[in-house]
Amino acid sequence: MNTLASGLSYVDLLFRGVPRVIATGVLHGKGGVALIDPGPSSTLPVLRRELERAGIAMTDVTALLLTHIHLDHAGATGTLVRDNPRLRVFVHETGAPHLVDPAKLLASATRLYGDAMDRLWGEVRAVPSEAITVLTGDERLTAAGREFDVAYTPGHASHHVSYFDRGAGVAFAGDTAGIRIVPGGYVLPPTPPPDIDLDAWRESLDRLERWGPETLFVTHFGPSAPTVAHLRQLADHLEVAARLVKASLARDEDDAARESWFTTEIKRELRRHMPEADAQTYEVAGRFDLSWRGLARYWRKRREGARVSAPHRV
Repeated sequence: MNTLASGLSYVDLLFRGVPRVIATGVLHGKGGVALIDPGPSSTLPVLRRELERAGIAMTDVTALLLTHIHLDHAGATGTLVRDNPRLRVFVHETGAPHLVDPAKLLASATRLYGDAMDRLWGEVRAVPSEAITVLTGDERLTAAGREFDVAYTPGHASHHVSYFDRGAGVAFAGDTAGIRIVPGGYVLPPTPPPDIDLDAWRESLDRLERWGPETLFVTHFGPSAPTVAHLRQLADHLEVAARLVKASLARDEDDAARESWFTTEIKRELRRHMPEADAQTYEVAGRFDLSWRGLARYWRKRREGARVSAPHRV
């Protein structure tokens, strides 16, 4: 367990046996224990072990605060609620139905991960609707005796929220604040399908900056400061990735070749800033081929929308 601030810690879930890929926030106080993004079921043995080492039993956990429902962040939620029915699950209103009935979520993920689903994520169980507290943004909630502001922060996912512990100065920003595996290192935007929205993402980054946190906590991986520099670097790198994908779509190639070209360019960009081993960890945290697919879908939807809205001439 790594200490973040008084009453705030985090666990490295050692996803696929690799350090610094997925972090779960641990909030502990007089009101019990809450977890922010418990991760996938495949890493539950590590989560349980690390909590026990810190003197925390799973029965001490009273709440799960989900930034969004992607399996690397929230796949274990249903299993944890099955084992501890008194758990409260906080999630955005758009994501909540997919926790109650994960069939569409699993079908979408299977299209991306195929036969690797079980190995990567493990069990994905439904969450009883009565265990869920629905969020829309702008709430103030209490978990583990701590108060949090909630903001709706889409862009990476249409159902993404972030949580701000104003007293500790820590904003838990999930994937909205990107991937930063190396402290002080490159901030990479994860842009998988299906609902990347660049305009919404820019607005979400502005929202996080207006909170004025001293520390950003990103699921991939851990605390980051100074926060303004982090958020603005992410905004710049989001533009870089978006331009590369747009350029790839103009190439006279099929999608497999375009995706390969983009992946090569992103790898080259990362290797200009870090050693090979660190660059490989970034790819475990946010696959580059999936980032191409998410941005390609975004640009194609924009192009199609422009066609539909264009005036008809006779």
